Amino acid sequence: MKSHKGLIIGLIIFLLVLVGGGFTAKHFIDKKVADNQKIVATSAAIVEIFDKLNLNLAAVPKTQTKLPARYQNVPKIGSPMNPSVEKIASLNPTHVYAVSTLKDQYGAAFKKQSVDVTYLKLDSVNDLKSTLNNLGKEYYRTSEANTQINKINIAVKKVKARIHGRKPKVLVLMGLPGANYMILTNKSYVGNLVQIAGGENVYHSNNQIYLSPSNESLATKNPDVILRLEHALPKVTLPQFKREFKTNSLWKKMLAVKNHRVYDLQQPDFNASANMNVPIALNKVSHWLYPEK
Repeated sequence: MKSHKGLIIGLIIFLLVLVGGGFTAKHFIDKKVADNQKIVATSAAIVEIFDKLNLNLAAVPKTQTKLPARYQNVPKIGSPMNPSVEKIASLNPTHVYAVSTLKDQYGAAFKKQSVDVTYLKLDSVNDLKSTLNNLGKEYYRTSEANTQINKINIAVKKVKARIHGRKPKVLVLMGLPGANYMILTNKSYVGNLVQIAGGENVYHSNNQIYLSPSNESLATKNPDVILRLEHALPKVTLPQFKREFKTNSLWKKMLAVKNHRVYDLQQPDFNASANMNVPIALNKVSHWLYPEK
């Protein structure tokens, strides 16, 4: 009887080891496959995400933003706003990633070249955390993803602890080369930073990220703080902002201008899409909104 019981227990242990070993072997093989994917990132924000996940890339965008050293010699596929779809297609990538806000801009070009693109939503801090979580699972980098998510959570907790008194009213602008600027609503990434840091965006929308500015509308606003996102080509957009604020009498009437609370948001800490500099960006916004605490 004892020998039969021992045989059964031994058989169960053997099966558990066999199943566990099979799972480990499958995990190892799947991770190796994930490590050998030819991944193309079309924006600096996406490049930074893959760097933090410790993944190689087959191609990266040509950008003024300084990219991680590991990608310096990787093929360049053009600017984030106008990537070379032909160059991307010639690389035969297994995965191509782009930000969702540019889907309408070049989705058709990718489709014409039969290039499948995964569009990542990076319009908020929570979007970034979800992207890290999903990519971490897909490429067997859950530990790396969780490390970054924890850093973001700590930063959010710190800035929320600084909120006090009346919520400052905030106007967020984004510079565009040659087109002056656009207004960023609460649905934008920078708008989300403002919300987390305890500010109230003077332009609220249920679905729109960008709004075209008008003097009539702006005249009804009197923000405590103005944030100017330089975005693309800061050497062009910053002089545009300075010229606009100097020549348009509208701005001189605003509290933010009178009290010298106009701040320029520069790369790499700030961008139109959520990126891995969220902790730094949140800290800066928090101190602009609540400088006394």
